[in-house]
Amino acid sequence: MEALENDRFLRALLREPVDVTPVWMMRQAGRYLPEYRATRARAGSFMDLCKSPELACEVTLQPLERFPLDAAILFSDILTIPDAMGLGLYFAEGEGPRFEHPVRSAADIDRLGVPDPEQELKYVMDAVRTIRHELHGRVPLIGFSGSPWTLSTYMVEGGSSKEYSNVKGMLFERPDLMHKLLDTLARSVTGYLNAQIAAGAQAVMIFDTWGGILTPRDYREFSLRYMEQIVAGLTREADGRRVPVVLFTKGGGGWLEAMADTGCDALGVDWTLDLADARRRVGDRVALQGNMDPTVLYASPERIRQEVVTILESYGKGSGHVFNLGHGIHQHVDPEHAAAFIEAVHELSAPWHQ
Repeated sequence: MEALENDRFLRALLREPVDVTPVWMMRQAGRYLPEYRATRARAGSFMDLCKSPELACEVTLQPLERFPLDAAILFSDILTIPDAMGLGLYFAEGEGPRFEHPVRSAADIDRLGVPDPEQELKYVMDAVRTIRHELHGRVPLIGFSGSPWTLSTYMVEGGSSKEYSNVKGMLFERPDLMHKLLDTLARSVTGYLNAQIAAGAQAVMIFDTWGGILTPRDYREFSLRYMEQIVAGLTREADGRRVPVVLFTKGGGGWLEAMADTGCDALGVDWTLDLADARRRVGDRVALQGNMDPTVLYASPERIRQEVVTILESYGKGSGHVFNLGHGIHQHVDPEHAAAFIEAVHELSAPWHQ
């Protein structure tokens, strides 16, 4: 087992004692950093950056050179699986991701296979191996995937959407097709995350970005059910230590208890929920990760510190909290404000762990 210089992130996810609250940021390797923008320009395109293990490693490590973060997260995209299924992923300027071949019919779904992570997605596994090697045990490495429901929204819509008319249309009119698609995706995600763990990821996170657009009934049937299937199929121990699993449904505050029932180790929480309420509802069954509104980082460092205090007080004493933003850091945030945020968490959280 490789000794980790700093394992407080893994310890907090398992609700073990820590000296200070660990912190990392969703999208911590990204456009708010000038060094990221320089590497992205060198790569030529976003997907070229994702598909180069060396460059993906370079941008994964950039925020760690700048800030004393407690975890690294693999630089990749949630749409790697649908891309490997042959849907023709591309990024239109100012429009976000698009697919040349959306999945709209029974025949489209029948054509989808489960990608082999060490074949069609080998570039991701090579990135995980490269990053893990270059980290030299400084901090743990987080692997991740999109949830089946979230992946299906992009695949059926053909890209981002405001109304989700195609994917919800399929859900209501042809639930049989929707379930077939989601089952294929759940098997794909399980294999993909297990391959990341085998390649060196020390914790994994499932991003259910669009679960919050569903009714409670449909969330349970079309999103949570498949995340539970994935959690049940994941490798939970590697290198002689537990591999924690984090579930994050944006807008999923209404379903925390049901999410905790999946057998995951931790829940990501967005800023629409008070951490004290979340902790009261899940008890000591799971750790919590979150949940500062990312737009607080546009405010002054003094105001950022106040918000950190509020969230630390809301969670209260003891372990089981990983400080994070309630969603990804925005591209126009000043990196100095991110630095003030991270410093505040470490400095101000110590009394809560005594």
